[in-house]
Amino acid sequence: MYRKNLALVAHDHKKKDLIEWVQFNKERLSRHRLVCTGTTGRMVEEATGITVTALKSGPLGGDQQMGALIAEGKIDMLIFFWDPMQPQPHDVDIKALLRISSLYNIPTACNRSTADFLISSTLFDSSYIPAPESFDDYLTRPL
Repeated sequence: MYRKNLALVAHDHKKKDLIEWVQFNKERLSRHRLVCTGTTGRMVEEATGITVTALKSGPLGGDQQMGALIAEGKIDMLIFFWDPMQPQPHDVDIKALLRISSLYNIPTACNRSTADFLISSTLFDSSYIPAPESFDDYLTRPL
């Protein structure tokens, strides 16, 4: 079995949902390395006993730290239970995180249904290298 680096992030109103999802999938998730933003990481550890690498809280730079890890090739999958109904003071960081996960073509779930599909995939416990995006397009296109 291949151990993946899984990023877990949840907004305040979605933390309960993410914790329930992690508890339900504890056995599968515990075979991988979990990287979480601050408060989410503490809650995952307390609820499951799974050791996580905790970054800063999202609004304090945790989303940017997570994006940097993705850019460095250190994250294999992003599970981000974000709250589309609540304004976030660090919305630009959230958009940047989702953009970088798409740019680097890593599997990304933004809700429980998609997370269920990802974790139940036959590729979840095996090595998988996403097809690279064409960076030539990004180098010549204005931002």
